[in-house]
Amino acid sequence: MAAVETSSRLVIVYDGQCPFCTSYVRLMALRKAVGEVDLIDARSSAPVVLDLVKAGYDLNEGMAAIFGGKVYHGSDAVVLISTLTEVGGGCGRSIAALLRSPARAKRLYPLLKIGRRFALAVLGRRQI
Repeated sequence: MAAVETSSRLVIVYDGQCPFCTSYVRLMALRKAVGEVDLIDARSSAPVVLDLVKAGYDLNEGMAAIFGGKVYHGSDAVVLISTLTEVGGGCGRSIAALLRSPARAKRLYPLLKIGRRFALAVLGRRQI
């Protein structure tokens, strides 16, 4: 797979029309933990989205996080995001703790994808 070029900051590519995806990335309060974060809608034609698709990442199968020159996709992305998060609220802290474990995230991520697909269908929105 081809390399995906980004700056040195954290970049998260997620489905901006999915209410769960949007809530998750906002709830994690990443700017407090890592500073500058670029939140990119996977439905856009942003260069990083095009680079990810060209590199073979299916953004319908999972969000992507790019950090330290490495691409994290799907459950690996939520593990990274949860690991970097320092949230104060009980709900965000619970979600981050739940998804920090790679084994737990791998087991739960398929359920999260089903929830996303269901939410998009109910809202009349298409897959990416």
